[in-house]
Amino acid sequence: MELSTIKDAFDRVAKKQKLSYSKTQEIIDQVGREIEQALAKLQSFNDATSPADLKTVLQELYDNVTGAGTLDFLESAQKDLNVGLSKYAKLLEKLFNPDISKAYRNVDFDIHTVNQIIAGHFYRLGLFDLGDCFINEAGELEGNSLKSPYLEMYQILEAMGARNLEPALNWATINREKLVQNASSLELKLHRLQFVEILQKGSRADALKYARSFLAPFASLHMVEIQKLMACLLWAGRLDSSPYAEFLSPTHWEKLAEELTQQFCSLLGQSYESPLSVAIAAGVQGLPTLLKLANVMAGKMQEWQTMKQLPVPVDLGREFQFHSIFVCPVSKDQGSEENPPMLMPCGHVLCKQSIVKLSKSSTRTFKCPYCPLEATVAQCRQLYF
Repeated sequence: MELSTIKDAFDRVAKKQKLSYSKTQEIIDQVGREIEQALAKLQSFNDATSPADLKTVLQELYDNVTGAGTLDFLESAQKDLNVGLSKYAKLLEKLFNPDISKAYRNVDFDIHTVNQIIAGHFYRLGLFDLGDCFINEAGELEGNSLKSPYLEMYQILEAMGARNLEPALNWATINREKLVQNASSLELKLHRLQFVEILQKGSRADALKYARSFLAPFASLHMVEIQKLMACLLWAGRLDSSPYAEFLSPTHWEKLAEELTQQFCSLLGQSYESPLSVAIAAGVQGLPTLLKLANVMAGKMQEWQTMKQLPVPVDLGREFQFHSIFVCPVSKDQGSEENPPMLMPCGHVLCKQSIVKLSKSSTRTFKCPYCPLEATVAQCRQLYF
């Protein structure tokens, strides 16, 4: 709601600015024409022209510029814009709390781990000089171990940008088993691009030889794909006008570079997105809710920083959901280490505290709130997500 309010206010100010600019420019153009006309009259006079005539031209210019309320109109347009800008600034000040320290929790961070996260972020983005500078200034000794994997990745990507697939193919061959475990067909896609390149720049015989050497091993699992590539041999030198022209699309190179980056990070045990970028993006989205919570808790003389769980949900969107979350259908409480989800013999799941309340004792049987079956606490098993 706040973002839509700010956007509406911004749109109104932008509209006023455009209107003020157009009207101001129109008046300036009009004044310019009046001045040009006056200059033309003055230049048409000769030495015999009397000073009175010159004064008359200048007076007419002054009357034309000021008599129509030109200056008043400019002042009015600027004043209207200034009012809109002032209201917008006040709205921003009202909706955005500049003191974000209220949402900060006193956590003892491991400086070494934080430094590695920051340096890894720079290396992941290919900012190697910046990462080296940070490592040196932070006094970290393990910078090279963070840098070398990403340096190899960017060397492969740089070669792909130059249409050289050899480094990528070598890496895929070395990591073939791991790629298969990830259900990735990256190696086949690389060979496919190389095959098409040979078919375009080389001869049909060279392309066929390459297919027999490198594409044949994939035929058992990717027969349809291999058949399409073999049909391309019939269109050697004119593949762009064939039914298989889509193999020449530059998007194949872009998508394959992205997939290689994903698989490279996966084999390193890292996520495709930088953890630091994800953490900051999630923090930006959750910050308004946390600031409101901090203000409300402060008003009630309560300390929210000591809570293990937030009393209000923070909706960050599906892109930030990395773990399963269980909410008890009876108590509506979110599962935690102290109150974990428990599987009953009937297959329904409740939180531990709900089961304890229903049983009233550890040996007494209780009826499942969702089916007729009965169970005891001892028969329930903790679930791990």
